[in-house]
Amino acid sequence: MKENSAKDKVLLLLKGSNDYISGEELSKRMGITRSAIWKYIKALRSEGYEIDSVTNKGYKLINSTGVLNAMELEEGLQTKVLGKRLVFLQSVDSTNQEVKRLAAQDAPHGTVVVAEQQFTGKGRLGRVWNSPPGTGIWFSFLLRPQLPPSKVAGITLAAGLGVCMAIRQYTGLNALIKWPNDVIIGNKKICGILTEMTAEDNRIDYAVVGIGINVNTKEFAPEIRSKATSLAIETGSDINRAELFKTVLKYVEHYIDLYLTDLEKGILPQYTGLCATIGRRVKVVRGNSTFEGEAVSIGDHGDLNVKLDNGSTVAVNSGEVTVQGIY
Repeated sequence: MKENSAKDKVLLLLKGSNDYISGEELSKRMGITRSAIWKYIKALRSEGYEIDSVTNKGYKLINSTGVLNAMELEEGLQTKVLGKRLVFLQSVDSTNQEVKRLAAQDAPHGTVVVAEQQFTGKGRLGRVWNSPPGTGIWFSFLLRPQLPPSKVAGITLAAGLGVCMAIRQYTGLNALIKWPNDVIIGNKKICGILTEMTAEDNRIDYAVVGIGINVNTKEFAPEIRSKATSLAIETGSDINRAELFKTVLKYVEHYIDLYLTDLEKGILPQYTGLCATIGRRVKVVRGNSTFEGEAVSIGDHGDLNVKLDNGSTVAVNSGEVTVQGIY
């Protein structure tokens, strides 16, 4: 029996029992020694599983909230395509970069890469995305849609709507979207999304969508403390990252499918209803130009329509957008 499969089987037996299960019983079911069982229990504890042990009673799985691994991520995944090929890494330069490498090796549509830690996680406009271990959900997925490059912005909107809805459903928090690619709670950022693509002959070869969610972070660096928050801070308790990931992936797939099926009309009404940017005054920095106005709507291609003070309307599809009252 392979080391990993034996350890996973011990874990499954613990998960399948509502009560303590003795080392002798585990030994019988596994066909291995009790000392081997103890070795696997120690290994599982080192991975973050909280396992209680009581003399003459045995072992009981108490908590797995802090654990992130392939088994936890795949168990009970309710998606049609996203994550059917799932790669889990303890550390990586960035999950977007890893998905690009896999795409170059003809990885299939829907491939997902999840990492416990990123060393060079990337945010929008080339910013660094801090991705320490044990705190968040850092993942990227590969799409091979039959779309022109002009439609790729809608994928970002769909992913943002999916994350927003998943957080609302899983935590009950009033998550909203800051156009185009942030999910916020109150006036602080909880999630960022980065979409990159490779295109030829006016068709997308593939798109990579990277999502970073601050889940169990307890404290942020001083320079971002006023702008960032986490689900643990907002709810007052730690969140099971693996279960949240599966909820997020289910909702993200649903809204991306909706967008790809019905393009503009599929997601825009719901996205607009949850977009905290709409109705607020915004400042847009695009290249060397800066202008201000009121964000009034989302355009068919995912642009932000801004009504300027002179009454004219500008469609914004790039640049730095600051939203009054948020960031």
